[in-house]
Amino acid sequence: MEGLCRCASMFTVSQTSRAWFIDRARQAREERLVQKERERAAVGIQAHVRSFLCRSRLQREIRREIDEFFKADDSGSSKRSALCIFKIARKLLFLFRIKEDNERFEKLCRCILSSMDAENEPKVWYVSLALSKDLTLLWIKQIKDILWYCCEFLKQLKPEILQDSRLVTLYLTMLVTFTDTSTWKIFRGKGESLRPAMTHICANIMGHLNQRGFYSVLQILLTRGLARPRPCLSKSTLTAAFSLALRPVVAAQFSDNLLRPFLIHIMSVPALVTHLGIVTPERLAVLESHDLLRKFITFLRDKDRCRDVCESLEGCHTLCLMGNLLHLGSLSPRVLEEETDGFVGLLTQMLCYCQKYVSQKKSNLTHWHPVLGWFSQSVDYGLNESMPLITKQLQFLWGVPLIRIFFSDILSKKLLENPEPAAHVPSASPQNVLPVKNLLKRAFQKSASVRNILKPVGGRRVDSAEVQKVCNICVLYQTSLTTLTQIRLQILTGLTYLDDLLPKLWAFICELGPHGGLKLFLECLSNDTEESKQLLAMLMLFCDCSRHLVTILDDIEVYEEQISFKLEELVTISSFLNSFVFKMIWDGIIENAKGETLELFQSVHGWLMVLYERDCRRRFASEDHWLRKDLKPSVLFQELDKDRKRAQLVLQYIPHVIPHKNRVLLFRNMVTKEKEKLGLVETSSASPHVTHITIRRSRMLEDGYEQLRQLSQHAMKGVIRVKFVNDLGVDEAGIDQDGVFKEFLEEIIKRVFDPALNLFKTTNGDERLYPSPTSYIHENYLQLFEFVGKMLGKAVYEGIVVDVPFASFFLSQLLGHHHSVFYSSVDELPSLDSEFYKNLTSIKRYDGDIADLGLTLSYDEDVMGQLVCHELVPGGKTIPVTNENKISYIHLMAHFRMHTQIKNQTAALISGFRSIIKPEWIRMFSTPELQRLISGDNAEIDLEDLKKHTVYYGGFHGSHRVIIWLWDILASDFTPSERAMFLKFVTSCSRPPLLGFAYLKPPFSIRCVEVSDDQDTGDTLGSVLRGFFTIRKREPGGRLPTSSTCFNLLKLPNYSKKSVLREKLRYAISMNTGFELS
Repeated sequence: MEGLCRCASMFTVSQTSRAWFIDRARQAREERLVQKERERAAVGIQAHVRSFLCRSRLQREIRREIDEFFKADDSGSSKRSALCIFKIARKLLFLFRIKEDNERFEKLCRCILSSMDAENEPKVWYVSLALSKDLTLLWIKQIKDILWYCCEFLKQLKPEILQDSRLVTLYLTMLVTFTDTSTWKIFRGKGESLRPAMTHICANIMGHLNQRGFYSVLQILLTRGLARPRPCLSKSTLTAAFSLALRPVVAAQFSDNLLRPFLIHIMSVPALVTHLGIVTPERLAVLESHDLLRKFITFLRDKDRCRDVCESLEGCHTLCLMGNLLHLGSLSPRVLEEETDGFVGLLTQMLCYCQKYVSQKKSNLTHWHPVLGWFSQSVDYGLNESMPLITKQLQFLWGVPLIRIFFSDILSKKLLENPEPAAHVPSASPQNVLPVKNLLKRAFQKSASVRNILKPVGGRRVDSAEVQKVCNICVLYQTSLTTLTQIRLQILTGLTYLDDLLPKLWAFICELGPHGGLKLFLECLSNDTEESKQLLAMLMLFCDCSRHLVTILDDIEVYEEQISFKLEELVTISSFLNSFVFKMIWDGIIENAKGETLELFQSVHGWLMVLYERDCRRRFASEDHWLRKDLKPSVLFQELDKDRKRAQLVLQYIPHVIPHKNRVLLFRNMVTKEKEKLGLVETSSASPHVTHITIRRSRMLEDGYEQLRQLSQHAMKGVIRVKFVNDLGVDEAGIDQDGVFKEFLEEIIKRVFDPALNLFKTTNGDERLYPSPTSYIHENYLQLFEFVGKMLGKAVYEGIVVDVPFASFFLSQLLGHHHSVFYSSVDELPSLDSEFYKNLTSIKRYDGDIADLGLTLSYDEDVMGQLVCHELVPGGKTIPVTNENKISYIHLMAHFRMHTQIKNQTAALISGFRSIIKPEWIRMFSTPELQRLISGDNAEIDLEDLKKHTVYYGGFHGSHRVIIWLWDILASDFTPSERAMFLKFVTSCSRPPLLGFAYLKPPFSIRCVEVSDDQDTGDTLGSVLRGFFTIRKREPGGRLPTSSTCFNLLKLPNYSKKSVLREKLRYAISMNTGFELS
C-alpha cells in the first residue's frame, strides 16, 4: 500500500515537472519570436531611415540643381533650350510639394512663358517638344500636370493682395497660352500645317482640366475677385479668366455637357455680367456674337435641366444666375422678343425653386437673406457685399424695357377714344373741389388721352396662345412678388411705372371669357385647374399693382388727373372686388384657406379696402355702392347668433356690405350683451353695483380725473352716480337717474377738448380736433389722455352722443388703420393741414432739381417761441432732399406730423378708449362712420321721429296749443341749421342719435313751467292742471325757454302767442341759455 502511494506521488511530481518544462519551452519560443520581430523591425526602420535620408539628400541635390538652373537663367546669359526646361520641369514635378516649391514653380512658369516669347528659335520654344516623337506623350503629361498645379495655386491665391494678384496673372497666362494655339510662334511660315494636330493636343489638355474641376477653380477665382465692395480683378485678369471659361464651351460647339457647368460655375458668379460690362465690355460682345443668351434659354427652358441647375446652385446662387441672365437679356432685346416664352418660363421656374425655401418667420432653422427674407437654406453671407449689384440686375425684370417686351401684346393695343370727351364730376364735399382754373388746366392736359370707360365685354378665348402668354408673364411677376420679399415694393413700383399698363391689363381682363373677365374669375374660384390658377395669378398681379399705385397717388392724381384709371372704372373694379371677396367668404372658400388661395384673398381684399377707404375720404361711388343687396342683415345676424364662421368673416373683412344702421344696431347689441354678462343691467333678481362720486362744479375736471382714473375697468363700464356740491361742500338739488352723469360727462368732454387747455388742437381750415403736440407741458399728460380716452369710450358705450369733431387722420389711428400695410400717411394729411399738404405735393410735381430748394430730411417747428429742428431720419438735418428721395421725404414728413409728434398722446388715449370699447367692435366702421357713432348722425333731423318719441310733463300733451305751435315752428319757420341749434340747446349735441330718437337716453321731454329756473321746484297738481287747461298765473312773455341737457328736457313757458314762442325760442337757442340744472 505504501509502495502504491509512493508511485502515485512520483507520478504526480513527474507530471508537474513536465508541465513546467513545456511552459518554459513555450516562453522561450515566444521570446525568440519577439526578438526576431524586433530585429526585423529595426532593419525595416533602418531601411526607412536610410531611404528617407537618401531621398532627402537626393531631393536636396535635385532642388539645388533646380535652383542653380533658375539662378543661371535669371542672369540672362543665354536662352535655355526647351529640352533643358523640360528636364528641369520633370525633376521639379518628381518631388513637387505646393508649400515648399511654390517659388520654384513660379520660376518654372516664367521660364516656360519666356521660352514661348523667343523669336525664330524653334529649339527654345517649350511647345516644340510636342513635335518630338519620343517626347510628345511625356510633354503632354508634363504640361497637364503643370497647368493643374496652376489651377491648384489659383484656388489658394487672394487677388486683393498685390503679390498674389501678380501670381494670378502668371498662372492665368500659363492656362491661356497652353489651351489655345493662337499665340504659338511655331506656326509661322511652314508650321501652319501643324496647327490641326496641335489644336487637338490643346483640346486634350482642356478636356483633362475640365475633368479635374477647371470650372470650379475659375468660379472660386472670379467670386473671390468680384464678390466684394470694390472688384480687385484687373481688365487683363478678368478677360483671361472669362476667355478660359468660354473656350471649352465654344470648342464643344455649345454642347449641353459644357453649357451646364458653364451656367452653374461661371454664370452664377455674383453680378458677373455687370463687372464684364464695366471692366471688359469686349467679352460681352463675344457672348453676343456667339448668341449665348439664346443658347442658355434653349438649355434652361427644359424643366428637368433647369431644376438640375437650380439644385446644383441652391437658392442664393440661383438668384445670381437669374441676375446675370436678366442683365444679358437687357442687352439683347431682340433675342428676348423672339424667346419670350422660354425666358419667362425659366425665370418662373428659378423663382419657384427659391420660393420653396422662403420662410414666413424667423426660427432656429432659418437664415436672413437681404433679398429673399427668412430663408430655410444656409445663406452664403460672402455674397452680401454683392447683393446691391445683384438686386440692380434683378431690377431689369421690372424695368420699362423688359415690361415693354413681355407685355408687348397688351401695350400695343389702343384703348378706344371718345369722340367727345365728357367731363365727369364726382360727388365731392366743398373742401375737396379744386379751383376752376386748376380743373380746366388738368382737363386741357388730359384731353388728348380721354378714352372710353372700360367695362366687361367678353369674347376672348382663355385657351388662346395670347391669353396663355399673358397669364405666364403674370405668374412670373406674381412669383417674384412672393419670393423676392425684401424688394417687393421695388417690383410693384416698377410694374406701375407705365401709366397705360394697368388700364390695358384691365381692358384685357374685361375681354376674357364669353361674358367678360369678372364672371370668369368668379367661376375660377370653384375650379382647381392649372388654367384657373394662372388666371387667378393674373388677377392677383393686377390687384397688387393697382393697390400699390392708388396708395401712392394723391387725390389730384386720382380724382382730377385720373392717372391710369378713370373714376367710373374704379366703380366697376370695386364692384367686382366686392362681389369676389364676398363670394370667397360666403361660399366658405376662405375659412380654411392656405397658400395660393389665402394670397389671392389678401390681394383682392387689400385692393378692395384701399378703394373703400379712398371712397370714405372722398366719394367716387354712390352711397349704396358697397352694399350687398342679396345679403339680408337679419340673415347675417341669425348666423352670428349661431357662431357661423362665414358671418364672422364678413364682419371682420367686409363690414361695409351691411347697411350702416344695422352695424350700429349690432354694436349696441354687443354692448348690451357685455353689460348682461358683467351684471351691469338691472334684473328682477339683482341690481348692478353703483359707483358714487362727488364733484365740485368749480373743479369738475380735476375731481372727475382723480376719482374716475383709479376705477377698475368693470366699474367704469358700470353705473356711476354723480353728486354735485358747491365749493362749501353743500349738495345741489337733484337726483341722478343717469341725467346728472350725462351732464357731468358732457361737461368733462367739453372742457378737455377745449383747445385753450392745450390737450387738443384744431386743424387748419375745418377746425377738427387732434392731440396737441405740445400737450406735454401738462403734468401727467399721458394719464390725462388715458382718462380722456376712457371718458370718450364711456360716452360711446352708453350711447351718449357728444359734439366732438375729430380730425379724420386721428380717427384712423383710433380704428388702428395706421397699422395696415396699405396705410398712407400722405392720403390723410389734408385732414390735418390742407395747405401743408398742397405744399408737400407740389414738391412731388416740381420739375426742376429739388436740391435747389435747400431742403433737408428734417422739420423746423416753432415750439413756444423756440425753433426746434426734428430729424425725420437719424442725421436728417445733414441729408439734402433730392429728386431721388423726395417721395420718401413727403411720406416721412406726413408720418412725422400725424404720428411721431403725437405718438405717446395718441397711444395713451387709445389705451383708455379700448379699455371700455373693444377694438373688434368698432372695426366694422369706417372713419366717418366712427365720427357719427361718437357725435350722432349728420343727416337732417327727422322731426316726425322726434315728435313720436317725445314725453310731455307739466300739463303739456301732443294736442296742446303751445306744443302744436312748437312743432310747426320747427318744421316751417326754422332752417336746418336752426333745427340743429335747437337740438343742441336741449341735448347738448346738434346731431340726432344714429338709430333715431328712440335711442336718445333719457328720452326727449317738454315740460310746462310757470316760474324761472331758480324758483322751479317741479310739477305740482296745480301747475299741471293750469298747464293742461292753458290757465296762466301771469303772462310769461318776458321769460325765455330753458333746458336741462342732462335730462334732454325743454322747459317751455305757456306762451299765449305763436309769434312770441317763435321769437323767444329763436333767441334762446342762439344765446344758448341751456346747460342749466333744475
